[in-house]
Order: sequence, then structure tokens, then C-alpha cells
Amino acid sequence: MEEKRMIEVTVEGEVYTYPHGTPYRVIAADFQDRFPCEILLVNRDGKLCELHKVLDRNCTLKMVTAQDKPGIQTYERSAVFLMLKAFYDVVGRENVERISVEYSLSSALFVLARGNFTLDQPLLEQVEARMRELSAAAKPIEKRSISTDDAIDLFREAKLIHKAQLFSFRINSHVNVYSLDGFVDYFYGYMAPDTGYIKCFGLELFENGFVLRLPTQKNPNQLGDFRPSKKVFRELYESTLRSQALCAANVAELNTAISQGNATPLILAHEAMMEKKIGDIAAEIAQRREVRFVMIAGPSSSGKTTFSHRLSTQLRACGLRPHAIATDNYFKNREDTPRDENGNYDFEGLGAMDVEQFNTDMSRLLNGETVEIPSFNFKKGAREYNGNFLTLREGDVLVIEGIHCLNDQFTHSLPKESKYKIYISCLTTLNIDDHNRIPTTDARLLRRIERDARTRGYSAQATIKMWPSVRRGEENNIFPFQDSADMIFNSALIYETSLLKPYVQPLLFGVPRDSEEYIEAKRLLKFLNYFLPIPADNIPKTSLMREFIGGGCYHA
Repeated sequence: MEEKRMIEVTVEGEVYTYPHGTPYRVIAADFQDRFPCEILLVNRDGKLCELHKVLDRNCTLKMVTAQDKPGIQTYERSAVFLMLKAFYDVVGRENVERISVEYSLSSALFVLARGNFTLDQPLLEQVEARMRELSAAAKPIEKRSISTDDAIDLFREAKLIHKAQLFSFRINSHVNVYSLDGFVDYFYGYMAPDTGYIKCFGLELFENGFVLRLPTQKNPNQLGDFRPSKKVFRELYESTLRSQALCAANVAELNTAISQGNATPLILAHEAMMEKKIGDIAAEIAQRREVRFVMIAGPSSSGKTTFSHRLSTQLRACGLRPHAIATDNYFKNREDTPRDENGNYDFEGLGAMDVEQFNTDMSRLLNGETVEIPSFNFKKGAREYNGNFLTLREGDVLVIEGIHCLNDQFTHSLPKESKYKIYISCLTTLNIDDHNRIPTTDARLLRRIERDARTRGYSAQATIKMWPSVRRGEENNIFPFQDSADMIFNSALIYETSLLKPYVQPLLFGVPRDSEEYIEAKRLLKFLNYFLPIPADNIPKTSLMREFIGGGCYHA
């Protein structure tokens, strides 16, 4: 028998040799003791590979665990597959009408299930027990390529209509499907090689569905805390109902509307819904006559600036006189700015703000005094006073936007009744299909990539590189305070990914293949492939999306 050719594999700077055709899973096992959690994928020269793939060339390998973003995404996907298989096993496929993974909620996924069964905790305990049984058996998760036509027939027969509908817009002639002990499904992204890799999970009843609890990227070996924001959940749920009312609850339905020439009515209807919501918020503020400070905060690329302008317009329509104040003007001078653990200026923390000066100025305004509002010169790193005087009179309100606006420490001297706090975020409810959700952060990252390129000249690579740091700042300074808001505003628009596709796609193709950011760029490119594009022609000039693509009537 012919001896197998030996292949050189470089891991952490050391060269090892393995026979041609060795599964990556075998190689990963040799290095597992160097990692605190299980290796789920390998990065071969900048390309992610599942562990069932085999070695066929000299290469450099990096091990990917759930402490890496692609790893935790693989874990989540595999856990969803395991949950679906167990659910069908317990209740019987014939009794399942629909199981849909809706959105992420505090280290968990919210799931809706309908059919000929009673959704209660005893049923979930049976499903979880079946999941653990399958996990202990280390059942293989097998991948195979089938023709797109066969995939459409397969999912129609399985009554997964939205998956079949999604593939009708697919250009490729083949599609990869996964099977687990006879259960076949399609997933957007990579999977673990078998169910034995999925050990940490839990099922709990929540509202009118249940949650699949999962570990976090920080600690993949234990369940993350489940402390859901009821206000955010309520807004997500109401947004889902609005999407369903517009017949655009998933990408297949959105693509159908676009392909049939119905994109413009959909755009205008969703924009009208958003304008009505902003008008309702303005009316509520106008009714609270003691409110003088409208405080707006939200994560990056939520559309805070355009929202503030549109809210100001609606406040004027309610007889109030809004005045915009940016909290950025109350940054401490550069030499007084604290530094982080790496010695870099920490512009995200509350310590970067001159909290006392802000409170002094706002209290004086509240007392009827005239105050000179500062302007921060970012080039000089210093606060300046340029004669911008302000006095609050009857009917005047300040519309204040900034990262710390929901944190009462930032406005500690202002009476509670004088503040109306709004949390704005792009809470995506549109999913690819019932089993493949779209992370909210993806929508914001696409917005940010386009805006950074258009207004700051940043490459997609640069934006992707800084995104984890942006996310850390949000988790520390914004998300902990979201439940203190008087109002949650969802800035996500059903059509936005289709709109952004022609803008962002070329930028993502510009990310170098040999860069660390290429894997994320490639994932986003694959994600964009599911969407039919729409032109910007019929996007209103007042639309929040104009903040990102340009052409709006507001200075944003």
C-alpha cells in the first residue's frame, strides 16, 4: 500500500508533520490541552474550516474555540440544531407546526413554538433531557451538498416553507445542508463535528415562548446570566408583530416583496410606522410639562442623530421649542482624560466627562439662568467657549444625546421628573429563516462600515478592527442602563440590509485576504448574499438610513 504523503503544519510558530488526509479534528486534539475550552474550528491560513475537513496542503493553523467570535457563533448554531432535533424527537414531527428562533436575549435565544402540544416547563425538561442524551452520545453532525432544487423540495416536504422560499432566490446551483441522526436542516455558518461538543445549555419558559440559555464568549464553560430587559423584549416583540403585519418577517418574504416590485410601499409603510412612533413619543413628552431634558442614548450606529432631529421636529409640532445639546462638548480636556489598562485614553467611560460642569450648567438652566454652552475642539483636545448662550424659557426643552444619558450619575443634580430618557437601538427582528437569526450587532456594523467610509474615509477593515472595542464600551456604559429608560425606540428598518448591500459589498471585498479582519468580512459578504438589493431612490430624505448612506435633509 502506498505510504501517505506527509504535510507540514505550523501551529504557534512550531512546525509539525501529519499524513495527507488527516482530519483537522485529530490535529486539534493534539493541541486541546493548551486551551481552556474545546476547539470548535481551525483557521487555516485565514480561512475557517470545520473539524471534519481533512489536511491536504502545507499550512499554518490557528485553533478556534468558543472564546473567539467564530467559535461562539458555531457553538450557538450547533446548540440550536441540537435543540430542534430534541424538540422534534420529544413531541413528534407531525405535531410541530412551527419552531422559530427569534432573537438574542441576555445570553439566551428566545424561541417561539406552535403545534399540537402544550408548551410548559415539564415539556422543556423532556426536551432538555433529550438534548443531554444526544450530547452524551456524541452524534455526528454531517454536512453534504445537494442541488438547490432538491433543497427546495426537501424543505417544502418538511413544511419549512420559508427555507424553501429563501432558496428560490439562490443563484448557486448547490446548497450545503446538515443532518443529525436523520434530522436535516440548513444553517448559515459553520457547525461543530458532533453533539458531544455541545454540553452547556438550558431551557426555560419565558413569556409566550421559551429561551435556550447558552454560555458567553467570556466564559464558554458555564451558562451566562439570564437577566433579560423586559422593556427591550417588549419592543422586540412589538417590532416582530409590525414586521408580520407588513408581510416581511424574514428574508424570503422581503425578497419576494422586492422581486414583485413592492419594495417602495414596504419602505413607505415602515417609515410611516416609525414616524408615528416618534410622534407618539413627542406627544408624551409634551404632556409631561415638568420635563425639560430629553436624554437620548444608544449603542453605536443606532441612528441617534437623525432620531434627535426627527424628534425635535415632532416636539415643535406639539408646541415645544427643542434645543440640541451634545454631551461630547462636556469632555474633559485631553490632559485630564483618564487612561485604560493599555495606557490609551478612555473616551468611553464616565470619567472622560466633566460631570460636575455639565450638572452645574444644566441646573442653572433649570433655574432660569443664562448659560454659555461650551464647544469641544477635538483637534486641540480642549473645551472652548464661543458665545453660545442659552436660556430656558416656558416651552423650551433640551434634547441631549450622548453615551451616558441614561446613567443617573451623569445627571445626578437634575430632578427625576425633569428628565425623559430614551434608549434607542437597532433591534433587528428580521431573520434569514425560522432557524437562522440575524444578530442585532450585524445590522449596526453594516451601518457603521458604510458611514465610516463615506464620512471619515475609513476602510471596512479599520471599522471591523475597532468594532470589538466599540462593543465593550457599549456593554459597560449603555446596556446596563437600558431598563431605566422611559421609552425604548427601535431604529431597525426591515429593508435596510437590502439598501446597504450595494454600498457595503464593495467595501467588504476590499478587506485584504491576509488580514485578521478578512474572516469577518467574508462572513458578512455571505450574509449579504441572501438579500436582493434595492436602490436608494425612494428612501425619504428624513429616513434614519440617510444618516448612513447620505442624501438626507438633516446634518447627520
